[in-house]
Amino acid sequence: MNRAVDVLVVGAGPAGLSAAHAAACSGARVGVIDDNPHAGGQIWRGGPEAHTDARSLWAALRSMDNVTMFQQCRVVMPLDERMLLAESGGQPLHFRYGSLILATGARERLLPFPGWTLPGVTGAGGLQALAKGGYPVGEKRVVVAGSGPLLLAVAATLLEKGARVQAIVEQAPQYKLAQFALSLFATPAKLRQAIQLKARLRNIAYWTNSYPVEACGNARLESVRVRRGNDLVDIPCDALACGFGLLPNTELASAFGCALDQGAVAVDAHQSTSAPHVFSAGESTGVGGVGLARIEGRIAGLAATGKLAEAEKLFGERARWQAFARRLAHAFALRPELRSLCKPDTLVCRCEDVPHAELAMQTSWRSAKLHTRCGMGPCQGRVCGGATGFLYGWTPDSSRTPAVPARISSLISAGDSGQSVVARR
Repeated sequence: MNRAVDVLVVGAGPAGLSAAHAAACSGARVGVIDDNPHAGGQIWRGGPEAHTDARSLWAALRSMDNVTMFQQCRVVMPLDERMLLAESGGQPLHFRYGSLILATGARERLLPFPGWTLPGVTGAGGLQALAKGGYPVGEKRVVVAGSGPLLLAVAATLLEKGARVQAIVEQAPQYKLAQFALSLFATPAKLRQAIQLKARLRNIAYWTNSYPVEACGNARLESVRVRRGNDLVDIPCDALACGFGLLPNTELASAFGCALDQGAVAVDAHQSTSAPHVFSAGESTGVGGVGLARIEGRIAGLAATGKLAEAEKLFGERARWQAFARRLAHAFALRPELRSLCKPDTLVCRCEDVPHAELAMQTSWRSAKLHTRCGMGPCQGRVCGGATGFLYGWTPDSSRTPAVPARISSLISAGDSGQSVVARR
């Protein structure tokens, strides 16, 4: 099936929906591709209509007859210039576009430590998503650990779902958190959010300058050992939700030939990437929260439809949110001690069962792939890539197409339609 739009947006989170709305208001025919059954991304999980700050945006988009949503649809690869192959329900879709906006968001950074592969240990955001989707956490004893404001949001969700949150374990030192808290006066919306979260979590222990060193148990998780200052403390628990910040999703942008800068998609003032007619917005260009994602999405949507002057009026607001992003990154920068948590037999690549001892002998990501198969399992380096970048300073190779697993019939359809596959390394 062939589709043609003026602006094609990939990702229906805050950045993608904001970009789609701005482009549609300019009169463009807009298509929005997202691989989830509901729009909203990770931030507005469950659908934008379930979130107060997203309802008006979602209502406006749904009322526009020049916007088409393609849910449970995944981009497979670029084809000829301004054309891509996607898949929905196992069927191929060919999209031709005037401009492409990539709003692919971010994912959790998971760091390995002894016992992190035990049943009961999950990503912090991962357990939050499961709980929102109906996974039973009622009466479970949960420790939330790692770094970043996401830990507070996760703990609040788990409490709401009936879990018994034993502690929130934050690796950042108290003085950095105090500085960050004072800086929130520059962003009143974030200050209000922080005050509301603090009130909801007032009875939960919040340990700063602390981090997990081992998940303990036989067949499954039974407790977590935490380094708290100079002490080691064992906390009995049924679940450990652990996440060390977020990493931009850049695989699709790499597949389209977009340059990266320090692990994020490189963009100019108008959110344009190095690839012709391709823009990027939101967490894929650098982690900065929903406020920055929304304003970047609006700028991208306007720029993609040639409304450069209107886009430039938003530069000041974006600069304010970019300053917040820099303060966020400084406050929750990962401490170097986390690099020494792995023991020789600690698995770093869970897909291919590659331990730390084998990877410590390698000199690069490519060398590790060649000699150990690290990064070549089902996750395609999405988990171990971030871990090895932090542990060893490696930079993953650029992505290859197809960007996601696809049916052979879909790949064949590209050739049958006379399109040439754009191969990138």
